[in-house]
Amino acid sequence: MTIKTIRDLLGAEILCGEESLEKDIHSACGSDMMSDVLAYVKDQAVLLTGLVNAQVIRTAEMMDMVCIVFVRSKRPSQEMLDLAAESGIAVLTTPKRMYEACGILYSGGLKGNGEING
Repeated sequence: MTIKTIRDLLGAEILCGEESLEKDIHSACGSDMMSDVLAYVKDQAVLLTGLVNAQVIRTAEMMDMVCIVFVRSKRPSQEMLDLAAESGIAVLTTPKRMYEACGILYSGGLKGNGEING
């Protein structure tokens, strides 16, 4: 699945990283607790979250994620978008709630932690 497909499935708006639309994505996670993302997430390319602060960008950067999707129409600050752009992270926003967004992506074939090869 590409970031472009994620955008289309979620009816999302690209806030930064349009040059990354063709990047392949193989896994995702959804969480508002960055401590859980750091502790339990491995090999995830997309983070879905409703938390809007710079720690989200830093966490995604540390975990080598290539895309963040903010749910519930949350919009990061320009400072956060600049930080994401510097890190090569695409940022999207969708009006969908986390549960629905995760379900749509899962149904579309995007898997979670530990399901990539199985």
